[in-house]
Amino acid sequence: MSSDLIHVNPKDLYLNPFNRIGTDWMLVMGEKDGECNAMCANWGGFGYMWNENVAFIFVRKSRYTKEFLDASEHFSLSFFDHKDYIDTLLYMGSVSGKDEDKISKANLTIEKEDGVPYFKEAEMVLLCTKMSCTSITPDSFLMPELDNEYPEKDYHDLYIARIDTVLEKMGES
Repeated sequence: MSSDLIHVNPKDLYLNPFNRIGTDWMLVMGEKDGECNAMCANWGGFGYMWNENVAFIFVRKSRYTKEFLDASEHFSLSFFDHKDYIDTLLYMGSVSGKDEDKISKANLTIEKEDGVPYFKEAEMVLLCTKMSCTSITPDSFLMPELDNEYPEKDYHDLYIARIDTVLEKMGES
């Protein structure tokens, strides 16, 4: 574990998920066959489900990172200082890891805790264990206009995952 990050009890977090996810964004990282891939995301949230603290994220079936999420029991969510990492986040969301080694090109460092990869440069990291994956389909919309969010019909899968570990930089939250 990076010496810059410390373990934090999820119940001690003071954050606004609307800002942290919707505005600041996050990098979702998975591992497959010893290789890591990540993507920028801003759809998701936190909560309590099945007697566990959980995170939920949405990943389009067309994203290369989805292969990595599906290949492992675990994934990480890394959160950064948005103003300092905006260019990195935009790059990680616009370039496919299938086409180039975007993690290296973004000058990000992969660390692992309990075998789960995350980014050393993050100011907060959630290490998660997948609990559920459900496909979003047009017939699941109770508001039919939501299908307008999918002009290419490239629907998301919803992952619900137990938050096993929270790591934060000292003085953050």
